[in-house]
Amino acid sequence: MEFCVIFCTVPHKEVGLDIANTLVSKQLAACVNIVPGLTSIYTWKDELCNDQELLLIIKTKNNLFANVEEVIKKIHPYEVPEIISLPVISGSYDYLQWIETVTK
Repeated sequence: MEFCVIFCTVPHKEVGLDIANTLVSKQLAACVNIVPGLTSIYTWKDELCNDQELLLIIKTKNNLFANVEEVIKKIHPYEVPEIISLPVISGSYDYLQWIETVTK
């Protein structure tokens, strides 16, 4: 089984909690960390933006990415939310087995 970590920024804690609770309760993610204190600087619609955000770190399996993306897009208020998947190259066997056990 192959695993991944998905990054997703959110504008405030309520959105992060909604996404995290939905993903974990639907067994699409084993764990979602909500990391506060991000400053994101980016260009959107030809405007330089400087926003305070939170980062979701979502631990799941590669084959669940499309389902995770679908849930995020339904809940997320952004027109184009950040949804970036990075492969887990290696990890603790026990932790990876736990992810395997608690996700679909």
